[in-house]
Amino acid sequence: MKTKHKIIFGDSRNMDIIQSESVDLMITSPPYPMIEMWDEMFTEQNIEIGNALKENKGNLAFELMNKELDKVWDEVYRVLKPGGIACINIGDAVRTINKNFSLYSSHSRIITHCIKIGFQALPEILWRKQTNAPNKFMGSGMLPPGAYVTLEHEHIIVLRKGGKREFKRPDEKLNRQKSSFFWEERNVWFSDIWEGLKGTGQKLTDERIRDRSAAYPFDLAYRLISMFSVKGDTILDPYLGTGTTTVAAMVSERNSIGVEIDPNFKDTIYSRCDDIVEF
Repeated sequence: MKTKHKIIFGDSRNMDIIQSESVDLMITSPPYPMIEMWDEMFTEQNIEIGNALKENKGNLAFELMNKELDKVWDEVYRVLKPGGIACINIGDAVRTINKNFSLYSSHSRIITHCIKIGFQALPEILWRKQTNAPNKFMGSGMLPPGAYVTLEHEHIIVLRKGGKREFKRPDEKLNRQKSSFFWEERNVWFSDIWEGLKGTGQKLTDERIRDRSAAYPFDLAYRLISMFSVKGDTILDPYLGTGTTTVAAMVSERNSIGVEIDPNFKDTIYSRCDDIVEF
């Protein structure tokens, strides 16, 4: 099956170039609000975020950061077909501001907004990351009540636009059968806790591009594409980064659209794709 892959270098908060109701599945990992390495990027989008951080107004900064992400989720809802699925990999944050240690729950904030604009929330996945040692602790160690539970997982939020997708025509049913996965894969993939997937290093070495990406491992994107789409579907990633979603779509015989704000990622993305298909 020949597939098509489009990479757009632009701002995912406005994806007018993508036609409404043209995407079957969205998979992405956005910048994480209140994780310090993303402060500068969020502040570039809204100077009030930087001001709130300087004034130690953590809750305000968190809300303003999420308002920038809301614009992307609004666009995702627009471009998804009825019955389309959105998968968002996000980690909650802990941060000390003005000597107060607090959790900033990005996953619940995103779900709340997405339900408000029309999405239906489906059971989510907890990705237990191997990068965290089990003996880590935060706070005062073994002295109550000053020790804190460690965050050793991230969330994969699963949302649907409208009702369940239907396959009515004979060719649609046949393609769905050809897109099936193995029983052993089903038993692992459709658990609400994923283990064994190693996190991807976020430090980048190319001096032309930003210092870090929010990359997830290839296997995570491949699983989600196999679970929630069929061959020939169009997969969108509005925070493409190093291109993992595009590569997984190619391998899975799906079409893809990737949006990346930094055009200097072009060489990195294309170099990963060259051995899979010809552009």
